[in-house]
Amino acid sequence: MKVAVDMNKCQDHGQCVFAAPDVFRLDASGRLAYLSDPGDAFRADVEEAADVCPMQAIRIEA
Repeated sequence: MKVAVDMNKCQDHGQCVFAAPDVFRLDASGRLAYLSDPGDAFRADVEEAADVCPMQAIRIEA
């Protein structure tokens, strides 16, 4: 599983961090950082993060 975030859409609301804290985090400057290849063990959490993203900036790729 690959995770892609459109950083032009992302506004760093952080909802993904709550849904999938092992994959998404806010860095020291408050910007989103994430694992682009977290592995299938985190699929459910990443799907939840994509669903709750207010900007719909998260994509899951095979």
